[in-house]
Amino acid sequence: MNLNRRTFFITLAASSSVLVTSAHSQAKLDEKDPQASALGYVADATKTDTKKYPKYATGQVCTNCALYQGKASDAWGGCPLFAGKQVAGKGWCSAWAKKG
Repeated sequence: MNLNRRTFFITLAASSSVLVTSAHSQAKLDEKDPQASALGYVADATKTDTKKYPKYATGQVCTNCALYQGKASDAWGGCPLFAGKQVAGKGWCSAWAKKG
């Protein structure tokens, strides 16, 4: 019984470190990615095409979007719209929604 418990915890620890490592090693979203282009994603919100995306307002960035999965201080973080890729904290896309 003790050996099985030890094996379980060793396996759990190894799995957890793999998950943490893979989360930190996600690719950064390229603005030319088809999904990114479709949503008007830019890594620097100040470069948003305001004629094409009139919804954009100064101050809207990924870090203050309800979809952003990083901390407000993170330079890059996850977004469910771009699975497996990280978005720039200073970025923006047309799906931006105010954090509530």
